[in-house]
Amino acid sequence: MGGPGDPPEGTPEGAPGGAEDEYRSVVFDESFVRAARLQESSARERVSDHAPAVRRRPPLRRGIPRQAMVLLLLLAVAFGTAVFMGFRHPYGAAPVKRSTEPLRMSVVPLAPRGPVPGAPDARTLYARSPAARFAVGLAGMPLPPSQPTAHFSDSQVLAALDTARKYVLHSALDPDVLTGRQVRPVRALIAADQLDQFDRSMDAPAADGRHAPTGWMVRFDPARTALADDDIRTRGALKVTETDAATLQVVADGTFVYAVRAAGTEGRTPVSLFTVRRELTFRFDRDTLRIGQTRLTVSSTQAGPLSCAADTAAYLRPLLAGEHAKAGGPPGTDPYGTGAAALCGTLADTAQPHV
Repeated sequence: MGGPGDPPEGTPEGAPGGAEDEYRSVVFDESFVRAARLQESSARERVSDHAPAVRRRPPLRRGIPRQAMVLLLLLAVAFGTAVFMGFRHPYGAAPVKRSTEPLRMSVVPLAPRGPVPGAPDARTLYARSPAARFAVGLAGMPLPPSQPTAHFSDSQVLAALDTARKYVLHSALDPDVLTGRQVRPVRALIAADQLDQFDRSMDAPAADGRHAPTGWMVRFDPARTALADDDIRTRGALKVTETDAATLQVVADGTFVYAVRAAGTEGRTPVSLFTVRRELTFRFDRDTLRIGQTRLTVSSTQAGPLSCAADTAAYLRPLLAGEHAKAGGPPGTDPYGTGAAALCGTLADTAQPHV
């Protein structure tokens, strides 16, 4: 009988030690086997050691996510605030009332009774005329105190006054505009729905009460007249009113006195004064206030010394020092026509310098 480590059939013949040497490293002796403790895991433990083959899906949430609820709440609060402010704010947006009314204009020449007074320089003439008390440039037309109206805020009223004042500056005090070199500074302030009328006035001037460049701006004929002094004397005022819930109206009433001489003489001829009285009516809505433009609805101009027979549609052609008004009245007017009636006045002696 073999020992504890022998195989049942004993040691094979012809081999020293038989298979004992081959399996000696993997055969456990009896003491090792007895010492081993066998323990079988329960079903729950076996399941816990392995991930389930099917992943569980999270339960579906019913209703609106919390972030969406917060967003909807914020939108509701903002909408309610906007509606509340629209009802309560005194300057809430009113229905836009756009005006397509064209500019109505008149230019009345004022003829002198005698020869036009002159002097070697502008300073002497200004000192001897009523313009001696006038300010220079736009300082003679200061901004009035602005106050809110029923439907426009203080800032909107101030914007209307400022735009009207800019129009006065560019249309009556800008040397480039006065001498016929530019019209763009004036055009830039005109609302879009009046640009066709403005452009037609520049392209085809007519004394029809609608299309005279001199109704839009003060403009001298550069072939005949030159400025002798850029310091133009000015006195005027601005007045603002609310005509309805959607419209502000500004009236600019001013007198402008220019020192002029014959073009191209450069000091070799005497200087004379030319006086222009203008009353301009501007209309503003919230759109034009926002972009700094205006609608000019009425332009009334009286200017002299001029000849009554002079054509004042395209340019003003002042009578210069020593000149007399030409005989005859204004150009003939057709009373059955649709154009403006030709008018002419007399320039008072007190409006001229005392030389």
